[in-house]
Amino acid sequence: MKLFDDYSRYETRRQFFARGKNALGYAALASLLGPARKLYGEEAGQPSATGKPNSLLPHFPAKVKNIIYLHMVGGPSQMDLYDYKPVMGEWYDKDLPDSVRMGQRLTTMTSGQKRFPVAPSKWTFSPAGKCGYMMNAELLPFTAKCADDMAFIRSMHTEAINHEPAICAMQTGSMVSGRPCIGSWVSYGLGSLNQNLPTFVVLVAEPTNKEQIQAISARLWSSGFLSGEYAGVSFRSQGDPILFINNPPGVTGELRRRQLDSLNALNQINYRKVGDPETHTRIQQFEMAFRMQTSVPELTNFANESEATFKLYGDEAKKPGTFAATCLLARRLVERGTRFVQVYLNNWDHHSNVTGRLPMQCKDIDQATYALFQDLKARGLWDSTLIIWGGEFGRTIYSQGGLSKENYGRDHHPRCFTMWLAGGGIKGGTAIGQTDDFSYNIVENPVHVRDLHATILHLLGIRHNQFTVKWQGVNMRLTGVDAEAQVVKEILA
Repeated sequence: MKLFDDYSRYETRRQFFARGKNALGYAALASLLGPARKLYGEEAGQPSATGKPNSLLPHFPAKVKNIIYLHMVGGPSQMDLYDYKPVMGEWYDKDLPDSVRMGQRLTTMTSGQKRFPVAPSKWTFSPAGKCGYMMNAELLPFTAKCADDMAFIRSMHTEAINHEPAICAMQTGSMVSGRPCIGSWVSYGLGSLNQNLPTFVVLVAEPTNKEQIQAISARLWSSGFLSGEYAGVSFRSQGDPILFINNPPGVTGELRRRQLDSLNALNQINYRKVGDPETHTRIQQFEMAFRMQTSVPELTNFANESEATFKLYGDEAKKPGTFAATCLLARRLVERGTRFVQVYLNNWDHHSNVTGRLPMQCKDIDQATYALFQDLKARGLWDSTLIIWGGEFGRTIYSQGGLSKENYGRDHHPRCFTMWLAGGGIKGGTAIGQTDDFSYNIVENPVHVRDLHATILHLLGIRHNQFTVKWQGVNMRLTGVDAEAQVVKEILA
């Protein structure tokens, strides 16, 4: 339906009547098919019965229809959280062996160090859940309760060693900016579940500690070479969630509707003259903005949430912009049919003061993560929602700067890091991949970023190598055209 819907939307009057003999047939077909939402028995503003409006996708039955992606900007320290390395206690302040580092490139922040002293994790690891996964339950006691719901990938790796290209690769599949992000691909391929809310929403949470903030730019939720209507819509953490969402004084809803109708007519005239498809994107954005004037205030008003819900998420959920409040908003978005919710939380770039900052970061996410799991389950959304957690790369086992048993720093490390997935289609209580004793090199089951992307699309019912868009003569895809990606089947239910 998506191709037909796009064709009928963009075809000009001149093009339509030029087909002459087929015009009556087109009209009859259009009356039979109608808008995609009517085809699936869907009323405006309501999710479709099948979950696949406006689309020729999925390729096969999907395991999930919504995604909440929790991106920890800066690169969480895997050996301090999820990659247990007990042997490192014996290596405290000893130099990382050359046989482990093997001359691999380093960032300019540590390449000039005379030594690379090993810094074991300060915290105690313990088995979590019935699966017994070894993790830092000291800093993540609530998350540890979720271990049986989570699938850990300890062997993630990427080529990028600095933040900008690494985040870009994680979100778009390429270290070079300008490509569509994963949320845009999903929005383009599967369409909307609620005509009154964006298909793809971005939320930027505020960390408690702000010692090492990385830039988070709108290019990370760009639609790239796809139409602009598939770009993410960013909600602000303070004040009105979207600027100018409310009409100015003296402008009624009826007057705004008349203005948009007039503007639509002018844009249609412009499109007939120029033929630029982005004109239709602009029209769609105006219409979405009009519908959001009603839907967004209701969405972001937590007044109807019960005290039991706030107790579950913690007091921080009542403070706009916190990670807890952001997770609660993410649940409300998914509940109302937003297909892809991208959450960013900054300050995981621990070049120094790991033991001072990491506990604060973990406190920000710990109870909120547990609450999100329980909330989705209680509302019947767990099996249809995929939750993803991780950063753009990991951290080094050797210390950056000064080292003591009570404190240390860690540099960027792209060769191995840990991510986890949970929710619909995921085999909870499992782990894949092994790293060496130093959490420096992968020794079993490497998983590249493109493999992660292939797995996410698979859970949505999409074959990654068949989901392409022709751009500059090349059939582009999220997982790239110059390397093969594999679905990580070991973590799938």
